Amino acid sequence: MVQANNGDAVKVHYTGRLTDGSIFDSSEGREPLAFTMGRGMMIAGFEAGILGMKIGEKKSVQIAPENAYGLADDTKYFPVNKSDLPQDMPLEIGLPLTADAGDGRPFQVVIKEVHPEYVVLDANHALAGKDLIFDIELVEVNGSQSKSGLIY
Repeated sequence: MVQANNGDAVKVHYTGRLTDGSIFDSSEGREPLAFTMGRGMMIAGFEAGILGMKIGEKKSVQIAPENAYGLADDTKYFPVNKSDLPQDMPLEIGLPLTADAGDGRPFQVVIKEVHPEYVVLDANHALAGKDLIFDIELVEVNGSQSKSGLIY
């Protein structure tokens, strides 16, 4: 029976949830997720969970932050004066915003704290520091792929 190995193009259906049971992503109702194993296209723990699975096999894998989106990094919290924000912006903890990296590239932040004169923005990935659980079904394995993407 065919198993998923590094270099294989695979397709999986998945549901990602937090330890409290809340779902943060799922392929339900969509095409299966397609990627090549071992190329770093997915978080390490997700790929490790698929490695060795057989077509049609289903399983749940729990992934620690170190093998997912990393631990929350305190250096990615930064204060912004309220006077530098639009006056009509609702300043609520958890509000997602888009910031400019200074070179025109946007990146996502969320309001972490609200103080009288400033807010603290968090530029960590939304899932940083969280244990993740993925329910995975291996749908397809297409054998090893070359760097050009051709199957051989």
